[in-house]
Order: sequence, then structure tokens, then C-alpha cells
Amino acid sequence: MTMWQSGGMGGHGSQNNPWMKLMGIVHKERRHTDNVQSQSGSNERNLNQSLPKLSSQDEEGGAGHGFGGGPQHFEPIPHDHDFCERVVINVSGLRFETQLRTLNQFPDTLLGDPARRLRYFDPLRNEYFFDRSRPSFDAILYYYQSGGRLRRPVNVPLDVFSEEIKFYELGDQAINKFREDEGFIKEEERPLPDNEKQRKVWLLFEYPESSQAARVVAIISVFVILLSIVIFCLETLPEFKHYKVFNTTTNGTKIEEDEVPDITDPFFLIETLCIIWFTFELTVRFLACPNKLNFCRDVMNVIDIIAIIPYFITLATVVAEEEDTLNLPKAPVSPQDKSSNQAMSLAILRVIRLVRVFRIFKLSRHSKGLQILGRTLKASMRELGLLIFFLFIGVVLFSSAVYFAEAGSENSFFKSIPDAFWWAVVTMTTVGYGDMTPVGVWGKIVGSLCAIAGVLTIALPVPVIVSNFNYFYHRETDQEEMQSQNFNHVTSCPYLPGTLVGQHLKKSSLSESSSDMMDLDDGVESTPGLTETHPGRSGAAPFLGATQMQLQPPPVQQQQQQQQLQQQQQQQQQLQLQQQNGFKQLQSTVSVSAATGSAGSSLTMRHNNALAVSIETDV
Repeated sequence: MTMWQSGGMGGHGSQNNPWMKLMGIVHKERRHTDNVQSQSGSNERNLNQSLPKLSSQDEEGGAGHGFGGGPQHFEPIPHDHDFCERVVINVSGLRFETQLRTLNQFPDTLLGDPARRLRYFDPLRNEYFFDRSRPSFDAILYYYQSGGRLRRPVNVPLDVFSEEIKFYELGDQAINKFREDEGFIKEEERPLPDNEKQRKVWLLFEYPESSQAARVVAIISVFVILLSIVIFCLETLPEFKHYKVFNTTTNGTKIEEDEVPDITDPFFLIETLCIIWFTFELTVRFLACPNKLNFCRDVMNVIDIIAIIPYFITLATVVAEEEDTLNLPKAPVSPQDKSSNQAMSLAILRVIRLVRVFRIFKLSRHSKGLQILGRTLKASMRELGLLIFFLFIGVVLFSSAVYFAEAGSENSFFKSIPDAFWWAVVTMTTVGYGDMTPVGVWGKIVGSLCAIAGVLTIALPVPVIVSNFNYFYHRETDQEEMQSQNFNHVTSCPYLPGTLVGQHLKKSSLSESSSDMMDLDDGVESTPGLTETHPGRSGAAPFLGATQMQLQPPPVQQQQQQQQLQQQQQQQQQLQLQQQNGFKQLQSTVSVSAATGSAGSSLTMRHNNALAVSIETDV
């Protein structure tokens, strides 16, 4: 006792006293407990903030239990876990992973429809396999992720990507939007007559690609147009012209060209046959057209009418000329009035004959090149207007400059500024006829500047026009190539028969395929055919060929496998009962233990589909 007191009062003896050590440990444990309790309180507050709110009934029922008094019931958070399931898509060896709800945004497509994409499912790998273009699938998957935006990758050709769109069945709307973004000509709706006979006639004369007979009609029409143009050119040759002799005085005569053709003239007869075909074609198309008003407004139909009218005017003139040859009494006409009337009639006939040249535009109905040229000019109207405006400014400037530069020269060709317009236009367009040339030094300097300015003025807008032509040309040729080509792509085949694939669809897991593989390895599933047993072997491997031979497993293995199958069936029945009872709510159990001064929580979340998948996977 004395030793203890002396030891306790000593300065250094207290360090070796067991009692003092024990008291120090107790104080440390108390401080640690206080820290743990404070930390537990903070964790409890954080947990209350993170967990769902208690319902009013649960708050009243569990108010006296405290946080550890018993299990608390929470309101489940509404969430569809079926759509959050991940889907693996293998495209020619490149694996893509996405969510099921991403594909379900477009249920009318191949990937969005479970029934359609099922035939490409590989249950052994738990993925969908497509033997298609890998770079194209990046854009296809982005179509689902972005909600309908389709962008072709730069490294994917146009025809390949078009085939991928058709394969994945993205729909006509996506195809039309893609073609519009790529610059294809939007196919206009072609109205057809309601009457069946009118529809056949309309297709026969309006659309050469509709049938073989329509192509024959188009060939005949082109031949008649070319024949009419050739006749129009040949009848102007001096060998085929007709002349008239007029008596000017008592001893003088005058020879003039006879503008009115003779009825027996071969050129007139051929022209008559051509006009008969043009009139017949125009009349039939007008009677068979679905809309008469739109038919009259069409520019090509107006050209057809203009190409026919000159013949009937010429025919009326021929008839009037024949009447003049008859010996009929006529009113006296003065020579001046007669000459003026003849000059007027000749001018009208020449204009009418000139209108016949517009028949060449009828070829544009059957020529893609002329149609492309027309679209190019229509799309380049702004550039053409800019070109004409620049030329107008240059003509005014340089014609004025050359006029004043050549004003002091006696041999000057430029008598006025309007006379110099022709020289400025010819010089700026780099034609240079040479009929008007500057003589003085200053005039030649102005001419040089005019030529340089003309080259620069024309060179600026022309590349834009050429670019538009190339754009329309390649767009037309690419469209024809895509329509003419027929791609036979390799189609993906299902991996298992329809029964096994149907089982996988019902179970939505990999457990069935795994058990099938186990059964195949053990030799349980035997196919009709020969079976062969080998002594010393416990298992058998299937032989692929005309027949499949498998070994019979031992009875013990059969019993174990039957028990496993029975357990699986019982579990499936339990799951079906849970689904029928509406077991779709979230149940959470939170338990916090403060015995050791630490707070813990466990949250168990279950729903029907996730529970089924987890049970089958464990089995």
C-alpha cells in the first residue's frame, strides 16, 4: 500500500502504474465515443436527406420507434427499369452499347421493334449481330440517340449509306430528309387522271419511262422534231428557193423571193406531216391531262402551241394566194399601197417562220442535258444578272473613254458614244471582230484596259455558274445510278431455332442459353439420329455433319440436372405469381446500428423484371 501511494505521488512512477493507464484508456474511449456519436448524427441527417420521404401513415406509426426502432416504409420512386436495360449491338465485330429506351423511341424501325430485331439476336453472346457497314452504324445509332437527326459520315459513300438506311428500316420520312440534305431533287408528286383509260394515255405520251410503248412514242416524237428542224434549215438554201418576177416598168423586171410556199412543194408536204403529229400529240395530251388549267400554264406546252401556230398562218396565206390567182373581180389598189402591203406581209411571214425554230426546245422534254442546263440557268440568275451589270458599267465607261481619246483623230471609227458601245462589248467579251479599232495612242491604251477589264469581269461570275452546272449534273447522274443499281447485301441469319429464341425472349436473360450450352456439353439434349457410346468417356461433344452423335450421361448427372430444371420451374412459377399479384413496387429496408458507434444503411431495391433476371442469373 505504501509502495502504491509513494508510487502514485511520484513524478515518474505514475507512468508505470497500471491503474493510471486504465483510466487514460477510459478517457480516450469516452472521447472517441463522443466523436462517433456526433459523426453518427451527421450521417443520420445526411441519410434522411438522401432517402425518400416517409408517408404520413408511416410517420405516425413509427414515431415512437426512432430511427432504429423498426423497418420504415418509403414511397417508391416511379422509374421504369425495363427501358434502362442495356443492349449490346455487334456490327461486323464492332460492339456498340446503348439503352433499350433509346431504341424504343422509334418502334417502327428494325432496331426499335423487338420482334424484328429478334432474328439477329445471338443468345450465346447476349448481343445482336449485324453483318453490315461499321462506319455507317455510328450515324444510325446517333439517329436513335438524337431523336431523329440523320447525318452521313464523311468516310461512307452515298450509295452505301442509302442501303444502310433501307436495311435498318428508318422509314420514308428519314430517307426523304436525308436525300434533301444531300441535295437530291425532290420527287414532285405527279397527279394522274382518275379515269383508267385517260391514265394510260397520259402515261403513254407524258412519261417515256413508264412502259416500252411510251418509249416508242417518245422516239417518234424526237424523230419528228429533228425532221422539222432539218426541213426548216434546208428550205433556206438557194437551190430550194422559189422566186417571182415582177414588171416594174414597161421594159424592166424585178425578181423577188417567194415567201409563200407552194402546196406541191415537198418541204411543205413534210412540214404538214410534222404538224399533223404535233397537233395530234398536243390534243391527246390535253384531253388526257388531269388538270386542264395547269396544262395550259406549263411552259413546255406553251412552246408546243407556239411551234404549231406558224404553220396554220402560212396555210392561210397559201389559201389566200391561191384565191388571188383566180380571175375574180377585185377592187383597184394603188401601186404604193400594194407594195406596202406586200412588205408587211413578207415581214410577218418571216417572223412566223422564225418562230418555227422554237421547236428545238421541244427536245428538252426528252433530254436530261437540256433540263440540267435550264435548272443551272434558273439557279444562276443572280450571277448572270451580276455579270450583265458589270458588263453594262464597263461598256459605258470604256465607250466614253475611247470616244474622247479618239475625238481629235480624223480617221476615228467612233463618231459618237453609242457607236462605241459595240466596240466595247466586242472587246470586253474578247471577241474582237476588228471592224472598229482605235487609231491613236490614247485610244489603244483605253482598248487595252477595256480588254483586261472584260477578262476580269467575265472570269469572276463564270466559275459560280459552272459550279452550279456540275452540282445539278452530278446530282442527276448519282440519282440515276442509285435507282439503276440493285445491291444484294449479305443478310444476317438467326443463330438458334425459333423455339430457343422464343424462350430467350420470354426470360430476357442469358441463363437459358448458358444452361443449353451446359446440356450440350454434358450430352443431355440429343438430336434425332445416331448415338454412339465410347467407354472411358464421361461426356460427349456434338459432331456437326449429316448426323449428330452424342453419348448418354450417367444416371447421377441426369438426376442432378432434373433437379436443377425442377428448381428453375418452381422459381419461374413464383415469379409469375408475384407478377400477377402486382409486385411492381419498390421496397426499401434501411437499418442503422449505433451499438459500435458507426452508422450503416442497406437499401434493397427489387422489381419484377430485375428480380427475374437476378434469380435466373444466380441459377
